[in-house]
Amino acid sequence: MSRAVAAVGLTAAAVAHAGPSLATTVPPVAAALGLKRREEHAGADEVFLTFDDGPHPQGTPAVLDLLREANAEATFFLAGEQVVQRPALVAEIVAAGHRVELHCFHHRNQLRLAPRSLIEDGERAKAAIEEAGGQEVRDYRPPYGIFSGSGLRAIRRRGWRSVLWSQWGRDWDRSATPDSIATRVSADARAGDILLLHDADYYSARDSWVRTVAALPRILEELEARGLRSRLLRRR
Repeated sequence: MSRAVAAVGLTAAAVAHAGPSLATTVPPVAAALGLKRREEHAGADEVFLTFDDGPHPQGTPAVLDLLREANAEATFFLAGEQVVQRPALVAEIVAAGHRVELHCFHHRNQLRLAPRSLIEDGERAKAAIEEAGGQEVRDYRPPYGIFSGSGLRAIRRRGWRSVLWSQWGRDWDRSATPDSIATRVSADARAGDILLLHDADYYSARDSWVRTVAALPRILEELEARGLRSRLLRRR
C-alpha cells in the first residue's frame, strides 16, 4: 500500500470516528446522522428545557423551585456518579413532574471511549437513575454533546434515542453571566426548540449553576412573553 493510499485510509477512518462530534455546532451533520436537535412535532406553544450534569445539592433544588413557580416542565440528563451520591434528589425531580434521562456515569469524552466501555458506563448510569427515580430511561445525551462514529452505532444498537439541542446558554463557561445565558438560550427560541442548561458545576466552571439559576427566571419570563411554555421531551 502506498503512503498516499494509507494516508487517505487514515483520514477516512478519522472522519468516520470524529465526524459525528460536529453535530452540536453543524446542524446539517446532525440532520444527516438523524440526531435529534428539535421536537419537530411540538405544539405551537411548546419548547423543551433540558438540564445536564446533575443532580446537584444546591443547583437542582433551586431550579426545581423556579420551574414550579412558572408551572414549567423540564427533562434532566443525569450523571450516574452524582445520582448514587444523591438519589433522593432524583426522586424529587420525578415527584415534581419532570423527567430524568441518561447523560453518563463518568463524564468523559466519547471520542476517547471504546464502544464497550461507553455502553458499560451508560448501563451503570441507567440502572442508578431508574432505581433512584422509578422512571424508565430511554433518551441519551453524551457528555459535551460529542458522539463518535462507533459510539453512535453502539448507542443505537442498545436502543437509546440520541438527543442534542438547538439552543444553549453556554452556562458552563467561566465568562458566562446571567444576562449572556438568558440571551443565548432564549433570544431566538421558537416552538420545537430543545434548550440546554446545566444545574450543576461538577464538570464546568465553579459555581456556574449560580449564574444559571439567576438566568432562569428571565428565560422563563421571555418564553412566556412569546407564548411559549416548557414541556417534557416527547416519548417515542
